[in-house]
Parts: sequence; C-alpha cells; structure tokens
Amino acid sequence: MKTKKALVTGGSSGIGRAIVKRLASDGFQVSFTWHSDSSATQSLAEDLSACGNSGYAFQANLSSVEGIQRLVSDVKAESFDVLVNNAMSVTEIAPITETQLTTWQENLTIGVTAPFLLIKHLSPAMPTGSSIINISSLNTAMPQPGIAGYCAAKSALESLTQVAAKELASQGITVNALRPGPTDTPGNRAVNPDPAIREQIATMIPLGRYGQPEDVAGVASFLASKDARWMTGQVISVTGGL
Repeated sequence: MKTKKALVTGGSSGIGRAIVKRLASDGFQVSFTWHSDSSATQSLAEDLSACGNSGYAFQANLSSVEGIQRLVSDVKAESFDVLVNNAMSVTEIAPITETQLTTWQENLTIGVTAPFLLIKHLSPAMPTGSSIINISSLNTAMPQPGIAGYCAAKSALESLTQVAAKELASQGITVNALRPGPTDTPGNRAVNPDPAIREQIATMIPLGRYGQPEDVAGVASFLASKDARWMTGQVISVTGGL
C-alpha cells in the first residue's frame, strides 16, 4: 500500500513538532518546515529517521512572500495527503498604538498568506480523501491584548478554513481548523513569561492544567484519518474546557 505523505509547517518545536511525531507514528511520511532552530530540527530529523520516516526538513522563511514561494517551489512536485498549516510566531508584544507595521505585516504573512499560498498551490495535486488542518488559537474567541497581529491572523485563518472547505469539497478534500487553548509551548511561554500568571491561567481552565502539544496533536491525528471524512469547515476547540 502506498505510504501517505504529510507536510507540517513550523514543525521543529511546540505543537508543530508534536504533530510531526504523531503523524509519523500514524504511518505518514512526514516532511516539515523550520526557520532558525537548527538544533531542534536536527534532533527531530534524527528521531524520525530512527523510526524509518523518509520525509524532508525544509528551511523556510514564511515571513516574506518570496520565502513562501520558494517553499512552494521546493514542495510542489510532491502530492501530499495531509497539509498542516501550523507556522506562526510572536515577535513583539505591544499595544496597537505601539505595534510596528512590520510586526503586523509579518503576522499576517506567516499566519494567513502562507496557508493561502500553500493551499492554492498544493491542493490541486492532493488526492481525494486528503486533509488540510489549520492551527488557529483560542485568541480568536478570547483575544489577548498586546498581540493584535497574531489575533487578526488567526481569525483570518479560520475564515480561510471555511471558504477552502467549501471550495475543495468537490475534490474530496476536508479542511478544518484547530483552536488550541493555553498550551505549554515555547511560543506560549514567550507571551506569558511570568510563572505566577501562568499558574493563574491554569486555575481558570476547567480541566485544571495547561494543554500539552500532544493533546493538540491527537486531534490533528483524528482529522488526518479516515474517521474524519465527514467533517469539514469546522473550527474545533482544544482548550481544556475554556
């Protein structure tokens, strides 16, 4: 039987890394993109290789259209069964009045333009039964001050998800989004560096703890499976009850 292929953007750390490892354990040949953390990328590639995974690690700068187009050129020859648009970053925490335009543009480019262009160029070659999974954020429903660009990008990604689901349904491709709540990742710790604040947030979560990247990866695994063939256009909260 033909091995199915998956591509995960922002796969070297956090939720993306957990999704890469979960899909690999599910039997996918998983490729992923990374930007600057060569050490984390190397360790992940070694873990995957040890498990017999023959995917690729593509270095990509998704903060520019040129960088996104280079990635598209690198991967377009492949026919992926699963595309996970996960890459995102928080490079500045500031109120709107102090947010740099470059930060706003970078958030939208990584968070919306990259998924748009990858869906645009990769979906025509994706076979019937394929899945596109976009990683959103609880910040679309409960926006946090200081990260306006991030929140706007994630909200736009959810709308893109629902449009793409309708447009690609005739091709047999499902498109869904995951909306993680507070999750213990490097990105989350950058936004909330104070341990006391993190503990306070944890007490507000009905299940009483921060999520782990593997919690989100498990739901992504379901969406990538045949068991989710009747689900499309959905935004699924993975929030511990928030």
